[in-house]
Amino acid sequence: MAFRRTARRMRWLGCCRLGLLWKALVLFVAIGFAGQLLGVNKSLQLERPAPFSAGDPRHPLRLLADASAPCRPHTHVMFLKTHKTASSTVLNMLYRFGEERGLRFALPLGYQFGYPLRFSAHRVKGYRGPGAVEFSIMGNHMRFNKKEVEKVMPPDTFYFSILRDPALLAESSYTYYKAVAPAFRRAKGLADFIDDPWRHYDPRLRNNHYARNLLWFDFGLPHDANFTAELARAGEAEVRRSFQLVLLAEHFDQSMVLLRHSLCWPLDAVVSFSLNARQQRAGSSVRPALSEKQRQKLREWNALDWHLYRAFNQTFWAQVERFGRERMDREVGVLRSRREELAQLCLRDGGQPVEASRIQDKAIRPFQSGLVKILGYELQPGLSNLTRDFCLRLVRPEIQYKDVLDSKQFPRPPGPAATPKKQSPKFEKGGDRQDLQIREQKINQTAETGKGGNLLR
Repeated sequence: MAFRRTARRMRWLGCCRLGLLWKALVLFVAIGFAGQLLGVNKSLQLERPAPFSAGDPRHPLRLLADASAPCRPHTHVMFLKTHKTASSTVLNMLYRFGEERGLRFALPLGYQFGYPLRFSAHRVKGYRGPGAVEFSIMGNHMRFNKKEVEKVMPPDTFYFSILRDPALLAESSYTYYKAVAPAFRRAKGLADFIDDPWRHYDPRLRNNHYARNLLWFDFGLPHDANFTAELARAGEAEVRRSFQLVLLAEHFDQSMVLLRHSLCWPLDAVVSFSLNARQQRAGSSVRPALSEKQRQKLREWNALDWHLYRAFNQTFWAQVERFGRERMDREVGVLRSRREELAQLCLRDGGQPVEASRIQDKAIRPFQSGLVKILGYELQPGLSNLTRDFCLRLVRPEIQYKDVLDSKQFPRPPGPAATPKKQSPKFEKGGDRQDLQIREQKINQTAETGKGGNLLR
């Protein structure tokens, strides 16, 4: 009897021990499986992708996809300022953001980085060699040269640019650079140029790059080459390697939303008023409406630009889809509401741009160039000093703003008191001097004939 009780006790203990062993085994397997999922096994971990590859958490598509992801504002930013693409408005945002935060700008010796020559680091004012001075923001006109830009800007710099439909860009370029580009000067009008561009265009002549594939040229690509699919794809690939975000001028507000989230900037940093805008005159022969046939001919003439635009148009809307259409619509609405609020606060005439001759403050009076008038803004009277400074930044034209930043970054040492001489902006050697010189000549002519003050002193 005692023997049977002892045997039953032994069997029970054995079962308990076996059960504990099974539980321990199951627990061990579960821990090991969890470790595999969490990446504890080092052999399964992936190497970090190259900077700003599709898998990089700093890549715009990833930033846009997760609104809740914590981020820090980018303070190292390079903007390739393309021509006639609303780029002056974008540059104003960069100027404001950097000035308000005391960041250091990579500024040109004059007003452009030696354009139309390819960019060289020595054209940056105060540059003393790679890494000697930390620059945060670069955005004045240049012909892009990535290797030279990288000598100036930090390794974690965010690169972006903006494109425009080449047909609309060509029309704008014609009216703005009519007196600069020989191909435009030779044509009786835009329609005459469109009918037979080769009759007017000679690639060997200086400043004719304004007349064909201007975007391609600004990106540092060979703009005079005849179009081939291979060349177009190679150029597109080079732009994709260099730039994390490419915006579209025709969808400016949506572009600002994407830019804001890519840079992790506050809303007011990307709220803006249109700068360097032309006067719109219905039925004007200076700026005739283009027919669809003329637009198509301009796109064919600027075939390399058209390839870039179509490629990045697809990328742009893929980014919008990833961001979310409904979310985009909401944020565009918020941006436009804020713009309207600031217009009511800062601007006279309900925020409508006005002719330069009406602007009393020469610090915000835009230069004039080309066949049409460049408009500006008047500030509301009676603003407090703090509010006026804020509003002034929003409407200050590009050239005057660059001068303000230059004087802050490179203050002149105090010297003997003397009567200051009025000077026109200086132009750097080797740069695109003709563009700004024509502006200066027109302003001086206006002053001499007494038809209104457009002088910047």
